[in-house]
Amino acid sequence: MNYKTDIKTFDLPEDSLILVVDDTTTNLEIVFNILTNIGFKVITENNGESAIKQVESRPPDLILLDVMMPGIDGFETCKRLKYNSDTCDIPVIFMTANSDTESKVKGLNIGAVDYITKPFHEEELLARIKTHIQLRNLTKTLEKRVAERTAALSRALKDLQESQVQLVQTEKMSALGQLVAGVAHEINNPVGFIHGNLGHASAYFQDMSKIINLYQQHYPNPVPEIQKEIAAIDLKYMLADLPNLISSMKEGVQRIRNISTSLRTFSRADSSIKVYCNIHDGIDSTIMILKHRLKASEDRPDIQVIRDYGNLPEIECFIGQLNQVFMNLLANAIDALEESNVGHTYIEIEANPNQVLIQTSLTENKKHILIRIKDNGVGMSPDVQQKIFDHLFTTKPVGQGTGLGLSIARQIVVEKHGGTLEVNSAPEQGSEFIIKLPV
Repeated sequence: MNYKTDIKTFDLPEDSLILVVDDTTTNLEIVFNILTNIGFKVITENNGESAIKQVESRPPDLILLDVMMPGIDGFETCKRLKYNSDTCDIPVIFMTANSDTESKVKGLNIGAVDYITKPFHEEELLARIKTHIQLRNLTKTLEKRVAERTAALSRALKDLQESQVQLVQTEKMSALGQLVAGVAHEINNPVGFIHGNLGHASAYFQDMSKIINLYQQHYPNPVPEIQKEIAAIDLKYMLADLPNLISSMKEGVQRIRNISTSLRTFSRADSSIKVYCNIHDGIDSTIMILKHRLKASEDRPDIQVIRDYGNLPEIECFIGQLNQVFMNLLANAIDALEESNVGHTYIEIEANPNQVLIQTSLTENKKHILIRIKDNGVGMSPDVQQKIFDHLFTTKPVGQGTGLGLSIARQIVVEKHGGTLEVNSAPEQGSEFIIKLPV
């Protein structure tokens, strides 16, 4: 029979490979000729050991396996193939002259998918092979589709999670910005009133001081009641100290005005269009807001913030979002410094003071600006550095960190501004974050 004419009825995939294992050369030749005439690629082995090695090096789409062979028989060969995760899915059809039910059940229990009885009926052999090759390819296609769909769903889930986090963070920052802007506005009004009135109060005091001096010049010996009151209020000290009090109040009011300005700068609302901004203003406003964490405490002296600013042009950016990046990086630097202080005395910390160095500069080609934020805290291991920007990764105890800060910081720098955010660190050597933004 010319089986070549029936090849269309098989609808065979390209490069279908069948391994035939039989210790009888005649059987191998017969099966080889039948299958190659149809269009299959065929490889042959004459024992179980070599068959297993062949499968491991070149996995076929189907195995025709003789039961009775020297060395390890077909049952044992099939067992070993099924125990191996790399070969367990390859369909095995047993070939045997023994057609008793017990042998068939044993083979099927081991993992075979079918039995072919010798001597072969060619039509039956091809029909069984066709069925199992098609099933094998359907399984492969289904597995591929499942893998692709799973990967697509995983990507979609990750994108959704990142979008949700960004949305929540954006809404939170927007609400915070509105709150801070409102507080800054409420502070600014009375502070402006006080600042303006202090100027008038200083002028009034100077006028009254002149009048008092004139009285003392022309009436050096006032009545006893006035002399007694002058002594009681220590008029001389009052006249000398009151300018200092007014000056101190002016300084305090100015500090409040600076804080208010910093709050308004930090909370500047982002529009859908980038605006040109001075990066240094954003950094300075963030430092002002974090000033309470930088001040000395019972356990340590001040955290020193060293600013080494270069001559930068204004850049087009979402300054509110970049301020959020500065806030995350500086807050993390303070956390690292506080962690490094654990177990050290005030004097020891004072001898090796906590520092945060902020440097800004232009790249040599003047196409980017660099912002370096470096601390001399605990530092990070290489493993932590690789994960530091991962979504939800945090080294902080439960309840003290969300694992979102640096992930969102990188997203803002990379996706929103086309820049880069990198970290250099080593245990006990501190950490340096480097922001690179296009001009």
